[in-house]
Amino acid sequence: MSKLETKVDMRSTKEPKGINVYVLIFCLIVLSSVLTYIIPAGEFQREEVNGRSVIQPGTFQYADEHPIGFLDIFSSVHSGMMQGSSIIFFVLIVGGTFGILSATGALDSFISMLSVKMVNREKLIIPVLMLFFACAGSLMGMSDETIVYVGILVPLAVALGFDAMTGFAIVILGASVGFSSAVMNPFTVGIAQEIAELPMFSGIIFRVVIFVVLYLAAVLYVYRYASKVKDNPSLGFYGNFQPGNKEALAGANIKMSMRHKLVMVTFLLNFIVLMYGVMKLGWYITEIAGLFLLFGIIMGLVGKLAPSHIANSFIRGAGDLIGGALIIGLAQSILVIFNDAGLIDTILYHTARLLDVIPPALNAVGMFIFQLFLNFLVPSGSGQAALTMPIMAPLSDMIGVTRQTAVLAYQFGDGMSNIIFPTVGFLMAGLSIAGIPWGKWIKWIFPFMLIQVTVAVVALVIAQLIQYGPF
Repeated sequence: MSKLETKVDMRSTKEPKGINVYVLIFCLIVLSSVLTYIIPAGEFQREEVNGRSVIQPGTFQYADEHPIGFLDIFSSVHSGMMQGSSIIFFVLIVGGTFGILSATGALDSFISMLSVKMVNREKLIIPVLMLFFACAGSLMGMSDETIVYVGILVPLAVALGFDAMTGFAIVILGASVGFSSAVMNPFTVGIAQEIAELPMFSGIIFRVVIFVVLYLAAVLYVYRYASKVKDNPSLGFYGNFQPGNKEALAGANIKMSMRHKLVMVTFLLNFIVLMYGVMKLGWYITEIAGLFLLFGIIMGLVGKLAPSHIANSFIRGAGDLIGGALIIGLAQSILVIFNDAGLIDTILYHTARLLDVIPPALNAVGMFIFQLFLNFLVPSGSGQAALTMPIMAPLSDMIGVTRQTAVLAYQFGDGMSNIIFPTVGFLMAGLSIAGIPWGKWIKWIFPFMLIQVTVAVVALVIAQLIQYGPF
């Protein structure tokens, strides 16, 4: 056995049925247009404070109405794409870089090598592999890519005496807690902070603490279940797989080539330079996109890819994220309609009045709950940031919540619900590959979902008490 392979034919796996997110968002665009005939227009006065636009409380006034016409519903899509162009192209460039990394084979080689090395160390495989996926989710926004690793880790877990649920959770839960903590996730925190006019990746220490807490909680949750299955296999659920031959895995000789090691070192160096750039040089979204592109090309050259192969891999990687990029543009279309009709400030005014009687710390919790359920309709981290942060950032100024805390509420709501909603494509695809019914997964994961929500609420209360900032 020269390499670890899945027995599932990815091409034959049926595409999971679900609600099309583009249809949902277009329905929201139409609904937003209808609301321009119902909700009166209004506006606040704004002023510049340290380079950012801040609402002046007490200055709200109703204004002349500008309802949206029928043709404007469709032309708003183009306007939304134009308005979100900087974020859209950032997502595509970073996606293209990950496409080059994937084409080198270094990431797959690393996972396969690590998996086989852990065969006789079953007690360590859960924390070690979950740490890898958590770091990948937190640093590179791994989500859709988990589908590939589900096909590798589920049969491995079954062969080691665990079950399909354990293997699936190692990948999905590991990536999810990393995605939710978002230490340096360019697709969520990076975009949300840019919209909120915060320094890029600011507040990182607090997010590292959250990462550690969520990671440990996830490991303990999966480890406790896996130990029960190990002791009593009849308690397990095996999905599309049957218990395999552990001895065959133990005899596999998988090693990373020097070329793959150098690619992974280059990949790590990219994030070291990125941290230095944002903390010391004040880099923002344009410089970060350029850095990813530069290191993507370097990784391709180190991986001995031909120039045309590097270019094609970049295109494929960017293509994998075109769906998410389009969601950003569609989400921006809703904001275009609200702005053109003068509804944004009216919504902010009445929302602030509603929340004004609640302590600021609980306001942050309310933002989190809103983002949590919104992810059902907009299961795209970057798309949700583009839709909600232009509203949540000024709202936070008005109700005494720091903008950094508002971003934290967004990242929790977006990331944590990715493991439960059937509108999340990679979740449903992964469940299909593993042969785990969605209902069975929900029953298994629901207690951990409650744990995550508890951690989020506590973290948000603390964030507001310490005035998590810089602002």
